[in-house]
Amino acid sequence: MDKSDATSRRQTPRRGVYTGEGYHAPERRAERGSEAHGASSAGDLQKKLTVRRRKKYRRILLALGSFLAAVYVAAAVYFGFHFYSGTEFFGIDCSRKTTEQVKAEAEEKLDRYVLEIGERDGQTETISAQQIGLVFEDSAGIDRLMKAQRSYIWPVMLLLERESIGSVAFSYDRDMAQQAVNGLACMDNARWVAPRDAYVGITDSGYEVVKEVMGTTVDRERVSQAVLAALDAGETDLSLDAQGCYVNPQLYSDDEKLNHDAEAKSALARAKITYDFGDRQEIVDTSVIDGWIVELEDGTFTIDEMRAAQYVAELAAKYDTFGLTRQFYTSIGTVETLTGGDYGWCMDQDATLTALLKALDEGYQGMMEPEYLYTAMSRDTNDIGYTYVEVCISQQRMWCYKDGNLIVDTPVVTGNPNKGNGTPSGGVWAIDAKMRDYVLKGEGYTAPVDYWMPFNDDVGIHDMQARAQFGGTIYLSNGSHGCVNTPYEQAQTIYNAVSIGTPVIVYE
Repeated sequence: MDKSDATSRRQTPRRGVYTGEGYHAPERRAERGSEAHGASSAGDLQKKLTVRRRKKYRRILLALGSFLAAVYVAAAVYFGFHFYSGTEFFGIDCSRKTTEQVKAEAEEKLDRYVLEIGERDGQTETISAQQIGLVFEDSAGIDRLMKAQRSYIWPVMLLLERESIGSVAFSYDRDMAQQAVNGLACMDNARWVAPRDAYVGITDSGYEVVKEVMGTTVDRERVSQAVLAALDAGETDLSLDAQGCYVNPQLYSDDEKLNHDAEAKSALARAKITYDFGDRQEIVDTSVIDGWIVELEDGTFTIDEMRAAQYVAELAAKYDTFGLTRQFYTSIGTVETLTGGDYGWCMDQDATLTALLKALDEGYQGMMEPEYLYTAMSRDTNDIGYTYVEVCISQQRMWCYKDGNLIVDTPVVTGNPNKGNGTPSGGVWAIDAKMRDYVLKGEGYTAPVDYWMPFNDDVGIHDMQARAQFGGTIYLSNGSHGCVNTPYEQAQTIYNAVSIGTPVIVYE
């Protein structure tokens, strides 16, 4: 080994660590120191990385915050000039629109403004913006709405529910508006249907409450007030009915008294009576009975007997023929006016009224005949009928018809007018009796006959076997005491054809 090396080794003694197992070499200590130094460096690196991350996050947050702030400010600026979504003004969707845009739309909408006026019976009329000179007024209402948005707290405002602003400032010509109102068809009284109260009306079965008629008559003053108020408020719909612009009925079908009256009167008018007058009829139903019903002070109803009696009297005046004038078409082709006699119908008014009131009380429905004092052979307008005897004084001729068929045409001898025994004429009489083998007696005479048919006291038709001649002018010199002397066979035929009550017409 070289000396220098030895010296050198002596000058640099080996150092070690004693552990009881001997010395450890220095290299081992060096290795251990190197391991400790490495662990320290790793910790520092981790710290550096954490710091770097924190700085990065700070930069990101700062950038995000700056962005959000910019967005917030931008939105605040935007909503300072634009309306929030969902904002409505005068029916206009103002979402994301400026005040000028909204004003322009409001003005355009006012130009299209129409007030629709609802009337009765489904009728409608309109008044337009042009008719009233309607114009938009910029009264800063839209600007105030924009300021009220509070754009600086726009996130909060977006969450709030917005109210709809229903009106806009405008003006119109009042005189033009009044002229438009006056021109409405509903203001023309020529077109009005007058209101009518509900009332108790007559039906086939009695009475019922007839519903009121509302009508279309308006109160012009109320219409003007209602329309102008609607225009002032910018309304687009107006119901004249809802505004009380019509003149209404005073009584309605649900009125308690009306319904009570209908029920009470129906109970009195249950009857339906048909009076038979041959070729004519008179019907007593609700329409007639209604005129006899009167309301008493206590609110009840009854039949006024005096009114019913008046009705019976009117029937008698209309249908009685007893002793009345008639026009008669003769067998010789002339028309005779007959004014006398005792033939015809004569109603017993008291008995007829009693029967009528009883039928009303019972609610009778059916046919009835009046009660009569005198009756005729036919109830038709031609009450003489088609079975009768006809005598013409001037022609000294007699005819007998049975059911319209001529069965006798014979000369006769009537009363002697020169001796004051002329046969009564100019009327219609009824045969009062039919007798066989009768003895006629008078002043200075007695005359037995086989067939006797009196028609005017002691004047009648009979056979006269003592006469050999009939007709001509015999009656002027050798006439009867007033009777109609008839050949035997013809008297017999007439006797068998007629009945008591058969009319005898006698004329000159």
